Amino acid sequence: MTAISFALFLLIGLPIAFVLIGSAFIFMAAEGNWRLLNALPQVLFSSLEIFDLLAIPLFILLGEVMNEGGLTQRLISAARTSLRRLPNSLAYVSLIANLMLASIMGSATAQIAVMSRVMVPAMEDDGYKRGFAAALTASAGLIAPLIPPSMIFIIYGVVAQVSVADMFMAGILPGLLMFFLLCLWISIRVPRRDGGSPARPDTATGNQAGEPARGRVVLDLLVTLSIPGIIVGGIAFGVFTPTESAAIAVVFTLLVGSLYFRKLTFASLRQALVRTAGNTAMVLFLIAAAKVFGWVLTFNMVPQTIALLLQGITSDPIAFLLLTFLFLTIIGFFLDGVAALIVLVPILLPIAVTVYGIDPIQFGVMVCLTLSIGLLTPPVGAGLFIASAAANVKLGALVREILPFLGIAFFVTLCTILAPVLTSAFR
Repeated sequence: MTAISFALFLLIGLPIAFVLIGSAFIFMAAEGNWRLLNALPQVLFSSLEIFDLLAIPLFILLGEVMNEGGLTQRLISAARTSLRRLPNSLAYVSLIANLMLASIMGSATAQIAVMSRVMVPAMEDDGYKRGFAAALTASAGLIAPLIPPSMIFIIYGVVAQVSVADMFMAGILPGLLMFFLLCLWISIRVPRRDGGSPARPDTATGNQAGEPARGRVVLDLLVTLSIPGIIVGGIAFGVFTPTESAAIAVVFTLLVGSLYFRKLTFASLRQALVRTAGNTAMVLFLIAAAKVFGWVLTFNMVPQTIALLLQGITSDPIAFLLLTFLFLTIIGFFLDGVAALIVLVPILLPIAVTVYGIDPIQFGVMVCLTLSIGLLTPPVGAGLFIASAAANVKLGALVREILPFLGIAFFVTLCTILAPVLTSAFR
């Protein structure tokens, strides 16, 4: 009954949080066990009474303040200035800018939205097909869940009760591998091109027209990259927790955006705070709803049933991980990644750790990356729709162009399964 109601609510287009809570109520009604309803407020409250969740609004605010303070544009400008003479320069600029933004934003959907609006028109003007530019930009957004700070890593750390700092460190090598494989694909897929026709030189500075002096570009880049340096360095050396690093990074960004770049105003800060509040409310409500649904599944003995089923299929840890990868890939076609994470990790993680002896951090990186790929897979991939709308590209054309990039993402996921060193090297 619960499964039928879940599928029905999805088909009629209810928001995923209401799908999860509605299915939980249907289960209570079908079982006639209204005592569960008495425990519901405690389940909702306890799902959000976790210190590490404070990092979510802080990192969302960090990305908003960076955009309003002009730091995002500075990153893109610096990458563009440094690589303008390289063949296929704008394609590499898109990747490098995504890599740098991934170390600050932590959200694939936010990164895809920002970069699609900025890079796709510029790449089209430089001669790239619009569909390819949108596919490259959307696919590069998958770096965001792997490079710290990562919103989905924070949620996994909270749900799985593992160190968020360890999750951050574990994602670095897979993220860099994704970046270099995307660069390799560009060098193979895109015909060799000049770096673009040079603009008219600026007689005063000797630089391209409209570009700032190279020294200023380098200084802006160093100032901007000091933000992820604070986050990653502070966590890696044990100076502060991920939540504390987010708070310090927000304060530093406020100072840089208002005093150094002089683009952050009280009006723009107010808009950033309003958007942060709205996005935080959506994320936390989804976490609470998924916790309720997962609680109902646990009461219904679903984890134990799945554990027995898997043990009957295989006793090999690699085979279990591959089966989980396939299962989550299919789930990602239809369900939001965060909701799937919160619902499924409490079911699958105990099996992975106690039955198969799998490292929970390695398991977490694989799960988070697999569910993030769901952002770019039809029929409900949010990243696809965001990139299609922001870049003004037909969805069908975007899907065709994005398939090779999805192949790269799946390959990196398989590497995290078959080569655990990728997730343990920096821990």
